[in-house]
Amino acid sequence: MGTLTRIGAVTGALLMPAALFAQETIDLTVASSHPTVVPWVGMIQTHFMARTDEILAQDGTYKINWNEAFGGTLYKANATLSSVEQGITDVGWVFSFLEPAQLPLSQVSTNTPFATANPPVLLAVMEELLETNEAFRNEWEDHNVKVLGLTATDLYDIYTKEPLTGIDDIDGMKLSAPGVLGNWLRGTGANAVDGALTTFYTDVQTGVSDGALTLALGAMPIKLYEVAPYINRFDAGAAFSGAIAINKDVWDTLPEEVQSAMIEAGKYYTKSHGQDMVDRHEMMLDLMVKNGADQTPPVTIVQMPDGERQAWVDKLPDLAGEWAASVDAQGVPATEFLGLYMEALRAAGEEPARDWDK
Repeated sequence: MGTLTRIGAVTGALLMPAALFAQETIDLTVASSHPTVVPWVGMIQTHFMARTDEILAQDGTYKINWNEAFGGTLYKANATLSSVEQGITDVGWVFSFLEPAQLPLSQVSTNTPFATANPPVLLAVMEELLETNEAFRNEWEDHNVKVLGLTATDLYDIYTKEPLTGIDDIDGMKLSAPGVLGNWLRGTGANAVDGALTTFYTDVQTGVSDGALTLALGAMPIKLYEVAPYINRFDAGAAFSGAIAINKDVWDTLPEEVQSAMIEAGKYYTKSHGQDMVDRHEMMLDLMVKNGADQTPPVTIVQMPDGERQAWVDKLPDLAGEWAASVDAQGVPATEFLGLYMEALRAAGEEPARDWDK
């Protein structure tokens, strides 16, 4: 090779992007107890991971090699928090509904039914509290995890074999409900039958229950409408359900550029997921009506008369007060947190059907 040729080759190499020579690949495992057909789990791929990759690609210094383990291949729903905490996965969805003892303040929305029917606002409030409230942030970080994005449910309605004319009609009925949400039936005269999406269909079909308190995104996939064709629409409200979190030890090893990308991607995920809950809720209701149009009786959405939603919430005991007192007794400031949560909802323009903090 001549001198000029060598000089040209060296000059060309110096002018080439450094990322071609110095890009670092970081291996991370991302997992969940639920499959990707569950909307907020699927969006971990399509929104959180994809957005992180997109941001990192702009500079090209770092690239993440994602090892995906969705759908319970690493752990089940009863071990979501401990699996991220212990590093069984690096990144994972934590199902806070099933962690009342470990994540007590995260239960505030399940103990304040009818406070908001707006998932985007609920998520924005919880995101703000996570950033500003030390006790709330610590209850996650004390488990060696850092929260990156938040999740919520769509709205809850009552699915029954016969149509309701109002909330008084459930007096004496047996209604399937998931765990703590059975409390939403206290004071109505209905009896909560503890269950989950995996049991609701059979429970109603066999008469173990007369219907179910559940959400459209869960009722549609299990075809609950086939055995409980009347969707009595109360819009009982959304609830905070958990978070995408990363093991804190792993987080501390990541370059600042990667951390910044994940934080931005987490905020993008949270906002997108909140709106998706709104859009998909209506879509699933419409799809159940369409799919059940030819069955007998056909699937029917029964819009509750004005005042019935309020009548339901007025029947409930002081769920929030009982919960707050119990958590306060453990040295966790739940009463204070309850007030901050409710005030934040009102400041965001929400009008809770009941002032649980007063």
